[in-house]
Amino acid sequence: MLNIKHIFFRELRSLFDSPVAYIVSVVFLGLLGWFFTSSLFLANVASLRTVFEMTPFFLLFFGPAMTMRLLSEEKKGGTLELLVTKPIMEYEIVVGKFLAAWMLFFATLLPTLVYFLTISFLGKIDMGPIIGGYIGLMLVGGVFLSLGVLGSSITENQIIAFIVSFLIVFVLFILDKILVYFPGDIATILEYLGVDYHFSNIARGVIDTRDLVYYFSMMGLALLVGTVMLEKRKW
Repeated sequence: MLNIKHIFFRELRSLFDSPVAYIVSVVFLGLLGWFFTSSLFLANVASLRTVFEMTPFFLLFFGPAMTMRLLSEEKKGGTLELLVTKPIMEYEIVVGKFLAAWMLFFATLLPTLVYFLTISFLGKIDMGPIIGGYIGLMLVGGVFLSLGVLGSSITENQIIAFIVSFLIVFVLFILDKILVYFPGDIATILEYLGVDYHFSNIARGVIDTRDLVYYFSMMGLALLVGTVMLEKRKW
């Protein structure tokens, strides 16, 4: 646990020292703000629904962008070999870097509370879906970022890491949108595997243990495979 904490703070400092993190966050918030203000002033809809609908879509691109360098850069620069010469296990490196990226995503979401304050002045709001929506966004972000770490563990090329991560998260994102092309039993399985299906449940303000099990299982599986990809250099 101490090693994970050390890797977490080391990577968090690195992320906030990098201009890439700020560029990604600013572009992400800029696009999200545009959609929110459009629905507020053009469509006269005082709701965070647009934020909750668009954020998972934006994460298809920004999730891999936030994580593509986490392990691939260490591999390319040779610093990964120096890191593992210390009494640190591969899983500690993977988990520490993932938690740092997740914290960066949390920090990126914080300014969107301005949208909540804006609509709270315009009328009475239902707190259940809003709290559920933000919890759901953090869980979706956790899954996408863990898969991004997995993609970064496969290669030392950041562009390839981005493409691999994007393809994986894209498949999970569209699974529940192509169910009409599959028979009933297969459609049920694909629906459960779709990340957006579980998010829509939580965004309604209903925290179901099945949805939580799905998200944390996906994160654990992605980080486990990422750890195995790091360990394979020993084989």
